[in-house]
Amino acid sequence: MAEIVNLNRFRKAREKERAQAEAEENRIRHGRAKGQKLREKSERDQNERSLDGAKHEEDNEPKPA
Repeated sequence: MAEIVNLNRFRKAREKERAQAEAEENRIRHGRAKGQKLREKSERDQNERSLDGAKHEEDNEPKPA
């Protein structure tokens, strides 16, 4: 005879694996040190200022239709 299988056990194991994978992603995303966060923020701000300074603004030219 075939062995009786509890499907709830497999469902719960699958959900547990998914939760562990999500937790690992969150640890990577949110688990940074304060110094890392500040450095990344300053780099983003510097990049934004660099891009904003390089923008060309054309005030008097009409927009194409």
